[in-house]
Amino acid sequence: MTGWDARPASGPGPLHGVRVLEIASLAPAPFACMVLADLGADILRIDRVTDVDDRPQPTGDPLHRGRRSVAVDLKNPDGAALVRRLAATADVFVEGFRPGVTERLGIGPADLRAANRRLVYGRMTGWGQTGPLAHRAGHDINYIGLAGALEPIGRAGERPVPPLNLVGDFGGGGMLLAVGILAALYEREHSGLGQVVDAAMVDGAALLTAPLHGLRATGQWDNPRGHNLLDGGAPFYDTYETADGRYMAVGALEPNFYAQLLAGLGLADANLPEQDDRDRWSELRARFTAAFATRTRDEWTAVFDGTDACVTPVLSPWEAHLHPHNAARGVFTDLVGSRQPAPAPRLERTAGTVGTPAPAPGQDTAAALLAWGVDAGAVADLTARGAVAERP
Repeated sequence: MTGWDARPASGPGPLHGVRVLEIASLAPAPFACMVLADLGADILRIDRVTDVDDRPQPTGDPLHRGRRSVAVDLKNPDGAALVRRLAATADVFVEGFRPGVTERLGIGPADLRAANRRLVYGRMTGWGQTGPLAHRAGHDINYIGLAGALEPIGRAGERPVPPLNLVGDFGGGGMLLAVGILAALYEREHSGLGQVVDAAMVDGAALLTAPLHGLRATGQWDNPRGHNLLDGGAPFYDTYETADGRYMAVGALEPNFYAQLLAGLGLADANLPEQDDRDRWSELRARFTAAFATRTRDEWTAVFDGTDACVTPVLSPWEAHLHPHNAARGVFTDLVGSRQPAPAPRLERTAGTVGTPAPAPGQDTAAALLAWGVDAGAVADLTARGAVAERP
């Protein structure tokens, strides 16, 4: 590994000893479990037996790093019984089905907590466990659209632009699930009891709009999309194309930062409109656009290096590791030849660390079950009954 090793962990991560059962799913729940794994939790992922094969499997997916995989047939009574047995010694259970599915499989909250009152049961859905849409299908764009998080994103006079699936799936979904699980684990230290964490992407996306509600309440966000301070409406908070077809990000909000922006662009004495003169923002934008077009992205990066103009290059995810700041901090790391974000946030004494690469479904079935207290004879019997499967 590179990068993160510049600040090696001084010992086990802060979640060392926490056992997590994860039912395999897509995007937000695996992201939450990645965060927990990076912080030292022992994650055992339950994959489908139908996903087990001998084809080469990619190992570079960060969302699935740091855990082992057991392939279980959840529709097989013996498979469901095995999950209940494993959950009896687990601290956390994570699933991402629609409401009611785990109950029908016999691994719902009541089923698992009957034998383990301390279990924290994390549920990741788009619409939540209750409400008129709870059983409906949806994706990130639907959840953030309904939450009010999509409408403000986009250029003036144009359609809202999906911010990838970062706001619903990951920021409002997986990250909030991880926070909820950590909160429940902390509360358990006082009560001795686990609880259900109902993490819904619509809830989390709405929570992420809290600052916008604050700005509106104070009269600072009352214009249409693309005409406000932080949505590209202000010429000093936007991106600009450079001579080589790349972009610079400008965030010079405060007057002292704005003055350094003008100095770097060579416009300090250009008799420009006042910064807060909204009626003339289009003039400012035109001048900034023309100025940035005269040099390449790297040339502008050099111009503003060492200043507080709040001007930085817009980097792709694949080149971000090359920036000196990211390299110095070890923001990215390499795992089996795959570059990926390093664990965050950073803890002083019990730092997070990248564990094993993403496992193939069922690659750890026997070994992981033995480690979780299932004896070899029981593993063999479960395999014979088709309740579990091992990757060839």
